[in-house]
Amino acid sequence: MSHHAWRWQRLGETTPVWPGEHSPLGATWGPDATNFAVFSPEATVMWVCLFDEDGHETRHQLTEHTLGVWHGAVPGVPVGQLYGFRADGPWEPARGLRFNPGKLLLDPYAKAIAGSADPTSPAVLGHDPADPAHRNELDSAPVVPRCVVTRDDFDWGDDRRPGWRWHETVVYELHVKGFTHLHDRVPEELRGTYAGLASPPVIDYLRDLGVTAVELLPVHHFLSEPEVTARGLCNYWGYNSIGFFAPHGPYSASGDRGQQVTEFKQMVRQFHEAGIEVLLDVVYNHTAEGGPTGPTYSFRGLDDVGFYKRSSGARDAYWDVTGCGNTVSSSNLGALRLILDSLRYWVTEMHVDGFRFDLASALARDDFEFTQRSSFLSAVSQDPVLRHVKLIAEPWDASMDGYRVGSFPPPWVEWNDRYRDAVRDFWRAGSGGSREMASRLAGSSDMYADDARSPYASLNFVTAHDGFTLRDLVSYNHKHNEANGEDNRDGTDNNRSWNHGVEGETDDEAVVAVRRRQAANLMATLCLSSGVPMITAGDERGRTQRGNNNAYCQDNEVSWVDWRPDDAWLDLHAVTKQALRLRREHPTLRQRHHFVGSPTIPGGPKDLAWIHPEGREMTESDWYDESLHLIGMFLSGNPLRSPGPRGEQLSDASFLLWLNAQDGDCEVQLPANDWVAEGEVVLSTDPGHCVGDRVAAGSRFLLRAQSLVLLRGA
Repeated sequence: MSHHAWRWQRLGETTPVWPGEHSPLGATWGPDATNFAVFSPEATVMWVCLFDEDGHETRHQLTEHTLGVWHGAVPGVPVGQLYGFRADGPWEPARGLRFNPGKLLLDPYAKAIAGSADPTSPAVLGHDPADPAHRNELDSAPVVPRCVVTRDDFDWGDDRRPGWRWHETVVYELHVKGFTHLHDRVPEELRGTYAGLASPPVIDYLRDLGVTAVELLPVHHFLSEPEVTARGLCNYWGYNSIGFFAPHGPYSASGDRGQQVTEFKQMVRQFHEAGIEVLLDVVYNHTAEGGPTGPTYSFRGLDDVGFYKRSSGARDAYWDVTGCGNTVSSSNLGALRLILDSLRYWVTEMHVDGFRFDLASALARDDFEFTQRSSFLSAVSQDPVLRHVKLIAEPWDASMDGYRVGSFPPPWVEWNDRYRDAVRDFWRAGSGGSREMASRLAGSSDMYADDARSPYASLNFVTAHDGFTLRDLVSYNHKHNEANGEDNRDGTDNNRSWNHGVEGETDDEAVVAVRRRQAANLMATLCLSSGVPMITAGDERGRTQRGNNNAYCQDNEVSWVDWRPDDAWLDLHAVTKQALRLRREHPTLRQRHHFVGSPTIPGGPKDLAWIHPEGREMTESDWYDESLHLIGMFLSGNPLRSPGPRGEQLSDASFLLWLNAQDGDCEVQLPANDWVAEGEVVLSTDPGHCVGDRVAAGSRFLLRAQSLVLLRGA
């Protein structure tokens, strides 16, 4: 079919359809007929369009319209059938009505999507690019993907969710393609796919490291933005969703005609068998259709006025707090239903264990204001399925009033960027003292305790997909995003990084040594802090993006994890593994409740005490000493036996964590006390103190510059 003006007669014969049902939405296969139902309350005509293997299109008009849903049942439709919708109705952009039968529309409830889009083709535009007030009649079918009719017959067997509690959880953020694309132990045909991610070498690696949950960058089917494609790049991260029920087709090793659904389920089942949860990074705040002059793929052609937020009093002007051209109107009943139906589908049918919500503040707005009582947050909190899974908010959006860290209600957990900034600043001695660092180490009670939220309400991270990798954080002072084609204007300038004297990679052994030690300090701090740690894939082995802090469009070696041992920081891997093992084995290092600064048992030590290098507790004036970037954190263990992550009984020790971010060595005094006679070094980035060394209480020892030592009481 050509790209010329769309013509009715070219669509094939109109075949009568049965009335069908208005629920469930989407395509529901049956042995006699497949029911199609799509929400489009303002449309005047609706067709479901079926495509054969040669691309020939047959149009079936849906004549039933119930509660805003067009529906009908088409007999004889096989599993794997390709389809889409066409909708007609008013073309009045000033009123938010953009119906155009020339545009083939994706089913918002499609379980699988096949093929790709050409976002640079003028045919994807619903409007005339020369005059946006007029409709563009070019047929978009040749340049957009198709939906796939699927059938759910997957055998989950005895699949069981690992069920880790939050204080036991260690999150590992990874990209499905990038994590295995270069993995030499994964079969070549599986690299970069769901099947590759679930292969034994990958799962064994994650289990050995101590990971309990993988957080997958977006796997809802997504498309690249026109402007990115025009630069010869693509949206690699995937924060540009268009199919909220469909696993991204290109991540499937077995095909995109429904096979991606089965492969994704197999991946989840294999992770569960290994005791690892699967969390999804989901993007419901905006879609791949962009601003009002962007492409028409689905929602814009079905319910533009309802699905996207409008500026106050202006139907033709989108209200954008996502920075991506549009904001989904999560208080609109149709959009809210889609979001909730999608979430429940991924939990009940795909067996995922939770979600991280991109720009969650944009979703938690009724009209224009963020509120804890928003339609979205209220609906999720009372939902009998969703309120029991892991829910993580990215608690900000792209607006001035969208920064809401500490404001999401239980049971939400939040990305805590104040933790990220405090830890980065402390280890580059730029924090103006130790006060902020202490609050973040101890679970950010200043942010969460007054709302009766636990330390694990803080999801702690030092790096994420967005920004420098850990290696680059200690190797670059400035971003180097030239490869993105935006003249290095994109990406944040607020990196809080330190190159230690040389910008970028260097052969200077002294510089490399301190960088590796600083990376280990940052990673160990993350793993030992109260709250939930999140590690970014590859950070534990020194992955670099060559200074790119916004690699969203780099589907190449810049973003892929390099599994070769040649340049890997394997000493950093060892520190990470040891720190996570200690966290797993000792409840003292993964607190369920906030510290109170008083004894856990009568006559015993405080549950938490902050130790000055002189061996005494920190005083009020010490906290305001801006030159003090060395601190000791004493954690009192429970002498009684405590349950471990799987019910085993653990007797817990006390710990003393020393952190020296200063540029000079310092002799510290171990506090004399009645509870701990000596300490054993169980983790160290200090070359002068090895694991297994013992030091007596009340003695002094030298703590090297920019190093960390953890002592376990004996």
